[in-house]
Amino acid sequence: MTGVSASYDVVIVGAGVGGGAMANQLAQAGAKVLVIERGTRLPREADNWSVKAVFHDRKYSTRETWRDRSGAEFTPSTYYYVGGNSKFFGTATLRFRAEDFEGLEHEEGRSTPWPIRYSDLEPYYAVAERLMGTHGEAGLDPTEPPRSGPMPHGAIGHEPEIEALNVKLRGIGLHPFPLPVAIDLHPGGRCIRCRTCDGFACKIGAKNDAEVRLVDPALATGNVDLILETYVHRLITDPSGTKVTGVEVEQKGERRIIAASVFIASAGAINTAALLLRSANDRHPGGLGNNSSDQLGRNYMAHNNTAMMAVNPFVKNRVVFQKSLCINDFYLKNALKPYPLGNVQGLGKLQGGMLTANMRWMPESLMSWFAERSVDWWIMSEDLASPDNRVTVDTDGKIRVSYVPNNLKSHGELVKHWTKLMRSMGYPIVITQKMDITVAMHQCGTARFGTDPATSVLDPFCKAWDLDNLYVVDASFLPSSTAVNPSLTIVAQAVRTAEHLLKDVFKVGALQPV
Repeated sequence: MTGVSASYDVVIVGAGVGGGAMANQLAQAGAKVLVIERGTRLPREADNWSVKAVFHDRKYSTRETWRDRSGAEFTPSTYYYVGGNSKFFGTATLRFRAEDFEGLEHEEGRSTPWPIRYSDLEPYYAVAERLMGTHGEAGLDPTEPPRSGPMPHGAIGHEPEIEALNVKLRGIGLHPFPLPVAIDLHPGGRCIRCRTCDGFACKIGAKNDAEVRLVDPALATGNVDLILETYVHRLITDPSGTKVTGVEVEQKGERRIIAASVFIASAGAINTAALLLRSANDRHPGGLGNNSSDQLGRNYMAHNNTAMMAVNPFVKNRVVFQKSLCINDFYLKNALKPYPLGNVQGLGKLQGGMLTANMRWMPESLMSWFAERSVDWWIMSEDLASPDNRVTVDTDGKIRVSYVPNNLKSHGELVKHWTKLMRSMGYPIVITQKMDITVAMHQCGTARFGTDPATSVLDPFCKAWDLDNLYVVDASFLPSSTAVNPSLTIVAQAVRTAEHLLKDVFKVGALQPV
């Protein structure tokens, strides 16, 4: 921690998409920012693209264990690096639908309405897309909300195998569209359109993750300090309990307290909840931000996700970058059901070793044969907020995730329908794998924002109702999970919160558009 100041304008815990976007925006305006990351920088090396290293050896994922609701320990698929989980994300950067903000009626209940509407966030979505370098084409998604302008970059295009599917899907009345993705694939860009993107880190820095697009540009301003391999034990308040005064950190056995005017928790929905719960004191016995609502750690969501491999045993699929197609025809009420089912999008090209990492009983030679002949999909449905799905910290300090999936019938109907559709298109063998509690990439909802302190942890600008200078800017704030990837929405809300801090707290005016 050599060179770290005793005090900053802003201290941010976590260097993922939320913390990275906050640092990026605040630093541009001249705020002095400290970003604390418990991990290190992920090295760019050959193993970044190795199926064995990434999926079998789990070289890059955390070794820590959490507990499920029964007390059984599991190792989550979460990553502690500069850039957070975005180092391994699939690069999908979709906006939430306008209807998501209103609350949607599902077969098993209603999603929680947001305290803001899509129109409130739309200008910040536009900034977020520019920050992330999104590629796509507006106007083709039948559920697309209104936009103030085009995508920053054009769609990446489909390879022949995926274009053939695109034509077939349109031929049966569906409306596939180019999946918005954040990769550096344009003139002068670094992307080589490889098959090791989704689920892998990028060894050439061509994935537009939070490190590349948010944190490094923030550091370049000279207004940000970044400390690595530093664990945050707790946030400390003043005697009145109305203001955070310091953050207690530990690095290589050395503990110290760092002061700031504003503190931002951006450690991810699970670790942020754990941090605020660990910070309990006499004024906040249930954890920071929990006094008014008892909602801290509750309403955990992670999506209902299924990976699908549709196999044509007679034709090899020679596609390289498969994640270019998306279907939202079933996102809202649809021709199949009078309620939402979810989103279908291309999955990064599966390889045999990726499948046997979780299905060790299957011969790798067989799974490789399937993978050479498959088209692969990621099927995503909303799971609904429930106060019983929650994150807590056990007495020994270990995180417990008590989670029971819901809205499964709708998800199952979407998987069943897509299976039937794939078979009708010449893929008679369909293999599916439902993601379980260990897959924490889309974690959200543990400190939701709202308009009522009795039912939410945060106000509409992500400030804790119970404290004057504590903000939570990561997927914790989401009151509903929706059925699309959360990264872009986290960045958009971070830009909105940063603007609020600059105008209303630091009084320095709004940023110029990116």
